[in-house]
Amino acid sequence: ADQLPGHRGGSCCRFLCFPQQLLPLITMKPLALVLLSLLFCLSQAGVNKHRPRSAAARGQNETTVQNKANPCKAVPLDFVFVIDSSRSIRPNDYEKVKTFIVNLIQFLEIGPDATRVGLLQYGSVVQPEFSLNTFTSKAEVEQAVRNMRHLATGTMTGLAIKYAMETSFTEEDGARAAHLHIPRIAVIVTDGRPQDTVEQVAAQARQAGIQIFAIGVGRVDMNTLKTIGSEPHSEHVHLVANFSQIETLISVFHSKLCGGSETCELVDHQCQHTCVSSPASYRCKCREGFILNPDGKTCKAEDLCAEVDHGCHHFCASLADGYECRCRPGYQLNLDLRTCSKTNHCADGAHGCEQEFVNTEGSCVCKCRTGFVLRPDGKTCKKVDPCADGNHGCEQDFTSTEDSCVCRCRAGFTLRPDGRTCQSESDRPPHHGGRVLYQMGGRRQSVPT
Repeated sequence: ADQLPGHRGGSCCRFLCFPQQLLPLITMKPLALVLLSLLFCLSQAGVNKHRPRSAAARGQNETTVQNKANPCKAVPLDFVFVIDSSRSIRPNDYEKVKTFIVNLIQFLEIGPDATRVGLLQYGSVVQPEFSLNTFTSKAEVEQAVRNMRHLATGTMTGLAIKYAMETSFTEEDGARAAHLHIPRIAVIVTDGRPQDTVEQVAAQARQAGIQIFAIGVGRVDMNTLKTIGSEPHSEHVHLVANFSQIETLISVFHSKLCGGSETCELVDHQCQHTCVSSPASYRCKCREGFILNPDGKTCKAEDLCAEVDHGCHHFCASLADGYECRCRPGYQLNLDLRTCSKTNHCADGAHGCEQEFVNTEGSCVCKCRTGFVLRPDGKTCKKVDPCADGNHGCEQDFTSTEDSCVCRCRAGFTLRPDGRTCQSESDRPPHHGGRVLYQMGGRRQSVPT
C-alpha cells in the first residue's frame, strides 16, 4: 500500500488506515480485514473531531465573541465607552470591564467608514484614553483597552457625560457630521452613586442625539441609571449583580446592534412622524399632506391655500388632506363652502327675549322697550321707576307716571312754575280780576291767572 504524506505511527492504503499493530492480521480473510480497518479509522476520526484545541491554538485565555459564523450587520456607529474607574472597583473587576469592552467590539466592523470607537474613563477627573478618530482598526482598539490603567479615585459621572457630549462626540474628536445621521452611542459602566449631579447633563446629552446605555454593577441605584439612560429603559438600562455577570450583556448588545437592526431603532431620531432607515443612516419622513421643516425632524401641513385658487370669501385653511374655507367671527359659511354671510343668532327663536332682541356679531341680545329695563336674567323686563335715580329735583314730594317723575307739594303749598319747588299758599300774590300780582324787580306786574 502507498504511504500517505505526513502520516506516522501506522500504515495507510489509499482508502483505509490501520495501525502497525494490525499488520500481522493481514493474513486474515480479506473481508474481516476490511471491516476491522474501517471501524478503526471511523473511531479515530471521531476522537479527532471532538478533541479540544490547545491553549496555544485558541490564543488568549479569555472569552472573545467571534462572528465568522454569524457576521454582524450593524450600521456604522460613533461608539464611545464611558468607564467608571473609581476606587470602589477592585483591580480584578477592572480587568473584567476591560475584557467586556474587548468582547463587545468583536462583532463591530471598526474603521474610518465603519464604526468608530472612542473611550474615556473617569474618577474624580475625566481621562480620555482615545478618541473616535484615534484608531482605524479593531486590533489597535483592543490593544489600547488592554493598556488602560486604573485611576482609583472618585465617581464624577456627570462630569464624564458632559465631557462625552462636549468633546468626544464633536467632529474635532472624530464624530461624523450630524447631517450624515450616523448613530451616536455612549455606553456608561458604573458601580456606584455619582458624586455629582447627572440628571440635567444626561438629558442634554440625549437631547443632542446621543443614545445612552447605562450599565450598573452591584448596589447601584436603579433610578439613577434611569436618569442617565435613554428610553425605553427596558432596552437601555441594565443592572447586574457583579462584574462577573457583566459578560451576560454581550448578547444583549449583539442583538441590539447586529442582526440587521435598522438605524431608526438604534438612534433617538426625534422624527415627528416617521423614521426611515437606510443601510448606513436614516431620514425623517412626514405623513401625506405634510412637509418636512428645515430642522429635518418636525413636520408642518402643506400650504395648499398658497398653491391653489381657493376662492374663499374670508380665510383659507390648509388641512392634511386638502383645504377648507372659513369665516370671520360673526359670520357663517354658505352652502357653496366658499362665501360667508353674517350669522343671525336670533333666527331660530331660541333667544327667550320677553320684549325685543338684537342680533350682534357673536350672539342674540335681549332688549326692553322705552320705560323698561332688563332684569338680571338677561331676558325679561321690568318697568322703569323714573324717580328711582333721585335726580328729579323735587323739593317736597314726587310721583312716578308712565314715562316721567312729577313733583308735588304737600297741603298748604303750591308748586311753583319751575315744576319742582313749592311755595306756601299764604305767600301767593293777591288776585286782581283774575290776575295774579307778582313783585318783580321792585315793581308790580299783573299776570293772568
